[in-house]
Amino acid sequence: MSSTKSGTLRVPGAHLAYEVRGSGPVLLLIHGGGGDARAFNGVAKHLASQYTVVTYDRRGLSRSTLDNPEEEQQVEMHSDDAHHLLAAVTSEPAYVFGSSGGAVVGLDLVARYPEQVRTLIAHEPPSHLLSGLEERHDTIREIAHREGATSAVQQFMAQIGVSYNDREPDADLPEQGERPIQNTMFLLKREFAMYDRYRFDFTALRSALVQTRLVIAAGESGRAYVGYQNAVAMADKLETTVVEFPGHHVGYISHPRAFAAKLQEVLAEIPLT
Repeated sequence: MSSTKSGTLRVPGAHLAYEVRGSGPVLLLIHGGGGDARAFNGVAKHLASQYTVVTYDRRGLSRSTLDNPEEEQQVEMHSDDAHHLLAAVTSEPAYVFGSSGGAVVGLDLVARYPEQVRTLIAHEPPSHLLSGLEERHDTIREIAHREGATSAVQQFMAQIGVSYNDREPDADLPEQGERPIQNTMFLLKREFAMYDRYRFDFTALRSALVQTRLVIAAGESGRAYVGYQNAVAMADKLETTVVEFPGHHVGYISHPRAFAAKLQEVLAEIPLT
């Protein structure tokens, strides 16, 4: 079993808490909105034999603190954080996996710092390519105001097709308690708005394909849900196809062993030239 090294990185406006485990080429895992690095605990242990796995709490979430807690969040801030973290751990292009909001961050990272990314797997990135993004976010915010954060999360998970009834026997399910609720409130009050405002730079993304491989991914059991549909819309825009991964929107939590195997398979593929 590989040891885990923890650290804190000072970046403009924040301190990022991160972990490094394993050996081999660097693989940065970027979690979605309202989560933190612990979402990858299960999958990381299956990847650490082949990769130097880097996980972190994105700014404002869990252990990663903001200098100004009221500062307006921007996707570009979060991709700058990933840029600084990669620069701190490696001088070589890295593999990057991002899910949901983390996939948006990963795509912005590639658009702005393509030289740092060898391959990006963007798993179910939300976007304006599908209509109704802001309306869906408004609905969840209204539920939180009316019924509380827990109810809002339950509704949000149902909206994107997340269920833990189907899972691997040793899957580590998300913890309950104060910290997840605080992260949920940060998502509702700070992060939803930044996704609502953000627009992808497709010109830059297409230019990045000269040096960076882009893979658009989605959970195979979520085909009827908006997360999968977001992936299809993004793949169509980039003139590629969706690669299916085990499970649903957070299959890396529910099916960590199978998800890690699929991730290794995809990263090992040699793209056609």
